[in-house]
Amino acid sequence: MTAIASASLPPRLRRSLLSVPAINERALQKAHGLDCDGVIFDLEDSVAPARKAEARDNLKRFFAETPLRGRERIVRINALDTDDAGADLDAVLALNPDAVLVPKVTTPSDIIGICARLDRARAPKGLRVWAMVETPRAVLEIGAIAGTRQGHGARLDALVVGLNDLRKETGVLPQPGRAYLLPWLMQVVLAARAFGLDVIDSVFNDFRDEAGFAGECAQGRAMGFDGKMLIHPAQIEAANRHFASGEAEIAEAQAIIAGFAAPGAEALNVIEIGGRMVERLHLEQAERLMHKVRQISARKDIA
Repeated sequence: MTAIASASLPPRLRRSLLSVPAINERALQKAHGLDCDGVIFDLEDSVAPARKAEARDNLKRFFAETPLRGRERIVRINALDTDDAGADLDAVLALNPDAVLVPKVTTPSDIIGICARLDRARAPKGLRVWAMVETPRAVLEIGAIAGTRQGHGARLDALVVGLNDLRKETGVLPQPGRAYLLPWLMQVVLAARAFGLDVIDSVFNDFRDEAGFAGECAQGRAMGFDGKMLIHPAQIEAANRHFASGEAEIAEAQAIIAGFAAPGAEALNVIEIGGRMVERLHLEQAERLMHKVRQISARKDIA
């Protein structure tokens, strides 16, 4: 069994993940000037069946001639049971992005199978697997899917919710507030956290509805999502703002780090800060938060 210790990887900024059609060369080039945390280069839904090969060629040219710097690069392939999946995976191996996003995941075997293929191809250990959770079966089996990370699916790094397909397959209407979807969304968040995965909220389809998008970002942040998948550059700023840590969270994290760094605290599992007891497990959370804060600051300095 090949095991990759995902926990050893530094935390990544994943507030804003912009989906860019690989068929659209202009959109690919515009990605360079955007402040999103990552770009999902899409070979699936946004590319017509007759143009899949053209989209792969576009992506190969883009990675070779004008590679994206300073942002996470994710390639969404076509579903594993389609004719294009094999060619898409070959392209991923040639491009060596940060992650491959697998749509229509339904069972743990989907993750185990793609991880095995990447291992057989001697793909770099840093090439991660992200899973789209967009079918009723995936929601029902989400705990087992997330659990593959501890075994033969050790490349698994994030879950991405896809509500458009989930609504279509279940008949749930696209209503504001997502009331009938909340139990499923929280189930995905719970599974992700149980196995140390990041979890990304679904797209918001009307990019002109700024208030609606902001509300859904705030809801997703409160539910525990790390960020949101986006369909338009106009959504980046709001996603970055809502999924960033506030001043109070940062101040608390700094206090926790300082508290455990104080003389005599190195051997303690619990300390008192501001009248409340803080466990050492909160130190790890605080350090991850501050790592992300430094990443945001570094990007601003470069800009």
